[in-house]
Amino acid sequence: MSNRDMVNVKEWIDGRSISGRQWLILALCFFIITFDGYDAAVMGFIAPALIEDWGIARSEMGPILGAAMLGVALGALFVGPWSDRFGRKRVLLLSVAGFACFSLASAFARTPVEMALLRFITGLGLGAVMPNCVTLVSEYMPERRRGLMISLMYSGFNIGSGLGGFIAAGMIPRFGWQSVLLFGGGIPLLMLPLLIWVLPESALYMVVRKVSQHKIAAVLNRLGGQFSSGVTFVLNTPVVPKKSQVLQLFSPGYTVGTLSLWLTYFMGLFVIYLLNGWLPTIMRSGGVTIERAAIVAGLFQLGGTLGGLLVGGLMDRLKAKYVIASFYLLGCFCLLAQGVWGFGPTMLAVLVFISGACINGAQTGLQAFSPAFYPTEMRATGVCWMHGVGRTGAILSSSLGGVLLGIFPGQTSIFIVLSLPALLAALAITQHRDAHGVRTLKGAEPDEIPGLTRTINNR
Repeated sequence: MSNRDMVNVKEWIDGRSISGRQWLILALCFFIITFDGYDAAVMGFIAPALIEDWGIARSEMGPILGAAMLGVALGALFVGPWSDRFGRKRVLLLSVAGFACFSLASAFARTPVEMALLRFITGLGLGAVMPNCVTLVSEYMPERRRGLMISLMYSGFNIGSGLGGFIAAGMIPRFGWQSVLLFGGGIPLLMLPLLIWVLPESALYMVVRKVSQHKIAAVLNRLGGQFSSGVTFVLNTPVVPKKSQVLQLFSPGYTVGTLSLWLTYFMGLFVIYLLNGWLPTIMRSGGVTIERAAIVAGLFQLGGTLGGLLVGGLMDRLKAKYVIASFYLLGCFCLLAQGVWGFGPTMLAVLVFISGACINGAQTGLQAFSPAFYPTEMRATGVCWMHGVGRTGAILSSSLGGVLLGIFPGQTSIFIVLSLPALLAALAITQHRDAHGVRTLKGAEPDEIPGLTRTINNR
């Protein structure tokens, strides 16, 4: 077989400009992530209204917020290996359907226990959505633009979370808190048929799983290729030892990087979800209206949109881990400044926006950084487990937010507390180590030699 009859799919994608079809894939995943972000933050925006409507204590909101985050963590942990086994698209679409349906059901909860259960099940779907979108987009974007493109897609999460505050501020006074949940579940459910029809499976995944060349050619031809049925599609990838997919994350060359990603993501989410879940309540206790509190909290996520794009663009040009660390560190300084000096509402809004740009931007950078670290066969598992393990930070901050507010009363001391995990996130990512010891092994079939590279084809 001549070299012209063999096409390395990754090299083909990396060597081309981004086609209209790839932009469409990005747009669809952006849409999914937008409503993922909306639904992930929505309970924080409706919490003050829910507390007043049901007549419950602030501490009773903790289990509701924590239940959703527990579901998100478990969803990410379980779905990673499934995505590497059954495909990114199939698991992603099932996840969208799951979180949309149970978000709708949450609007009809009558007690805190019912709400916690429904939010837990919603979280299972949410936990699967983000890492699968990240993995799918990363495998369709050229390496030279991957950081910016994934950051652009992930900005949907910040936009969805931020707009949730404005939507809640507009809808709650007119239609009640239930309408905010109905909106977040109804729109993705209506869009599901379009996603099923248009969204493709990952071409890299299809090569690894030895899908027929006809199906791979059909997908790549829609991206601008002109491949006939006689072409063999190949992929050069590091040899992954034959062991449990989760244990593969600790193969030689991957252990330090895996642990670094987990710790960084944990610390970043601890900060983000405490502010998402409790900032409106903190401001409400200081006499600020529900509408203004929701808008200021929304600024934290909207700032992340700008920060994510800036981080992604810089990552494509500079050393990625140091770009991420610098933004965590700047976010730490903003939180510390608010905690030390206790600025008024206007300056607080400015600092919330900047800290959101930095910390959310750094988290966005991790979305582009993590899939590039893992080979195709374990990529979804690696990204999903970073999300799942890191989400324990969100669980702790969401569940213990009320306790922390009791220990550190007022609107300033809690910001000092939050500056510490932001600092630890910056330090953790600097300890990340790239996979090493990889060399080329031509014509190899064995999978038991870690650190070597093999060529996979779809024959």
